[in-house]
Amino acid sequence: MNELLKAQGLTVRFGGLTAVSDVSFSLRQGEIVGLIGPNGAGKTTLFSSLVGLQRLSAGEIHLEGKPLHGRRPHVVARAGVTKTFQNTALFPGMTLLDNVMTAALLNNTVASAQELAHDCLERVGMAQAAQLVVDDLTFPQKALGEVARALATRPRILLLDEVMAALTPLEMDRVMDTLRELRDRTGLTMVVVEHHMRAIMNLSERILVLNFGKLIADGSPQQVSRNEKVIQAYLGSEHAQPA
Repeated sequence: MNELLKAQGLTVRFGGLTAVSDVSFSLRQGEIVGLIGPNGAGKTTLFSSLVGLQRLSAGEIHLEGKPLHGRRPHVVARAGVTKTFQNTALFPGMTLLDNVMTAALLNNTVASAQELAHDCLERVGMAQAAQLVVDDLTFPQKALGEVARALATRPRILLLDEVMAALTPLEMDRVMDTLRELRDRTGLTMVVVEHHMRAIMNLSERILVLNFGKLIADGSPQQVSRNEKVIQAYLGSEHAQPA
């Protein structure tokens, strides 16, 4: 798989607090990467810096060699990198279809945006809920609606921030199947923040681990689950794999 995105030395400081510290990694076309770590490790801040919502204090981000660091969020989205939100941020009082259309309008006319929105809802299995007002949706439906809205920007890299939070195991399996199908059909690269270890270990081909803003591991689920630093910082012995 070809390298799609390269992040080097990403650092985010808030006054005297360093939330992300000298983080470097790359993403390859079509892979699903997990991002894990304790609460407060810097995961959401890292996501926000990748899409231009959080200004970097230092570091560079390149998408196929072209710089993304310092760009405004809408420019980053047009380039092909977008994210969902940890707490679903669908617009209340609007239908699910209209919510997805707001993202589709980034690069489309109204007519083509509506067509794209329908297609994105179909892709995540939510076409039947298109005309429902988002206030009436269940949490799992809202989570899939978030994914559909992000897809409507036509991303090449999709950053998913805890879209499986509060889901039952059965609902989680459905979302994981949907994400795998999206990747297989479109070649979409995904980075997934998730606290459910069963989900992240089953879904991800590679896992990045943050602790206190630093990247302490980058490897396969098997490698990460045997890493002593990761076990001590986050996983605990119950998730450790035998060597």
